[in-house]
Amino acid sequence: MQTTKGASGAESHLLFDRSSALDIAAFVVDGTDLSPGAAIPSDGDPRIERALSGFLFTCGPDHIRHPEPIDGHEGGARYPLHGSLAGTAVARTEMSADGRRCTAVTEGDLACGGRAAVERQWRVDEDARSVMLEDHVVNIGRSAFAPMIMYHMNIAGRLLGDGTHIVSPSVEGGCRAWRFGEGESAHFCVPAFAGDGRWSEVSLTALPGLEDRTLHVRFRTDTLPFLQMWRCQRGGANVISIEPASHRLAKRTELAASGELDLLEPGQRRDYALAFTVS
Repeated sequence: MQTTKGASGAESHLLFDRSSALDIAAFVVDGTDLSPGAAIPSDGDPRIERALSGFLFTCGPDHIRHPEPIDGHEGGARYPLHGSLAGTAVARTEMSADGRRCTAVTEGDLACGGRAAVERQWRVDEDARSVMLEDHVVNIGRSAFAPMIMYHMNIAGRLLGDGTHIVSPSVEGGCRAWRFGEGESAHFCVPAFAGDGRWSEVSLTALPGLEDRTLHVRFRTDTLPFLQMWRCQRGGANVISIEPASHRLAKRTELAASGELDLLEPGQRRDYALAFTVS
């Protein structure tokens, strides 16, 4: 989508994955792909291995983290890793004549027995470095379900350096080193700070592998009120992820008990949005 060339002649473009909800398989800026590719860990789910190797995949809309039992279902039924959407092919898609807008509808069965549609629109600016995503999750089934969404934005660790930091009003002190936590892998999940508006921001700055440029991410906090981040430098894996999320890091039973799994009734929809740019 929207391929452009910089002063050096190197291309910038997005590569969409129509076999997985029109997620982003590659985000190339001046010839450099921010995606981790093969430098990812394996959880044993081929859907997620394919999705994680790209720049962005969508967790949900029925579950966003590791597999958990489905209430009321016998035989040990569980929500799949990162939900049911990843690996679901789009039902229809359309590209604008100028290549700057792409829409798609993905319909799929949920692990809990419901059915949902994700109505998606991507918009990109003229230089293919600033991107906006708007999603509408619609209950097209006959039963209510609790919508859960997390956007798994994956950045190749090879692009980061010792001086790279996470900058966001959501993290303590507004800034922290990208290699947070202990050991080869770590994650955190914090409330997303939105200031006076409804959008929260987080950046990775500066990226030596992108000529010390910065990746900026913004997301709506009314439906994505949490910022989760994860990194993994284990074996051949070298990846860090920015993950705007609809729910805090807790088991479904705990979220349900505290009233945080509000239901989407048949015919109802919920809206989500995020944007990212390299500058």
